[in-house]
Amino acid sequence: MTPSNKKTWFVTGASKGLGLLLVQQLLAQGYAVAATSRNADDLRRAVGPPSDHFLPLQMNLADEASVGQAIQATVAAFGRLDVVVNNAGYGLIGSLEELTDAEARQNFDVNVFGLLNVLRQATPQLRAQQAGLVFNLSSIAGFAGGFPGFGVYCATKFAVTGLTESYAAEVARFGIKATVVLPGYFRTEFLTAGSIATPQNPITAYQEVRDTQSAHQEQINGQQPGDPAKAVALLIEVSEAAEPPLHLFLGTDAYQLAEQQIAAVQQDMQQWQPQATATDFSS
Repeated sequence: MTPSNKKTWFVTGASKGLGLLLVQQLLAQGYAVAATSRNADDLRRAVGPPSDHFLPLQMNLADEASVGQAIQATVAAFGRLDVVVNNAGYGLIGSLEELTDAEARQNFDVNVFGLLNVLRQATPQLRAQQAGLVFNLSSIAGFAGGFPGFGVYCATKFAVTGLTESYAAEVARFGIKATVVLPGYFRTEFLTAGSIATPQNPITAYQEVRDTQSAHQEQINGQQPGDPAKAVALLIEVSEAAEPPLHLFLGTDAYQLAEQQIAAVQQDMQQWQPQATATDFSS
């Protein structure tokens, strides 16, 4: 059963990166945690064996039945579900022209449709409780998209941002909160081969994309400014807030990019405002 006065968390993509650090901090603080990965053995090696507080679960994010079984196992073990963290996902670098349909759809299947599987399966439990919090991990690339070679990845994360905003509006009446998390660069395994994909058929003409690819894999990787331990500590702090934010930007770089994006949008709006607002029937 759940420890007294401590929430039960359900964390996807928990065998490495932010997910793993989050699970470790939660367990250290006495929370009950159900953690999922494609391979439960990876979770046991990284975190430890199952216990009264820890439930490692093998889950196929793309299989809604598998997701449903994981949610049911969590409620059976701990009696309730308080915080859902949709953390699983991977990066994809490649121009829109050179990425195949299959490569693009696979990124959406994991980053967007896998997340939707979790929402569909977890929400009935949260709604029955009339309480709960959902963290959906987007990215600053889900708010600002001007990165050569990240078009499909940005599209998945823009989708996560948009659906979180709608989800929050839909479930507010049930006492459920939702926060979209938009991190900048944090020093995790995100830029390593196991977490980022590149096109099978690159086009040499896209020099900017190749430069972006090499910069992320060879220069930025291991030099990211964000401290992931501090990021997950903040998520835990936010989870205990009476009114968690709908948008949570993480990192000084995320704040800078968000402010630049807001300023750029305002400039575009102002440049064409007289003509663009004269398009109503009443104008």
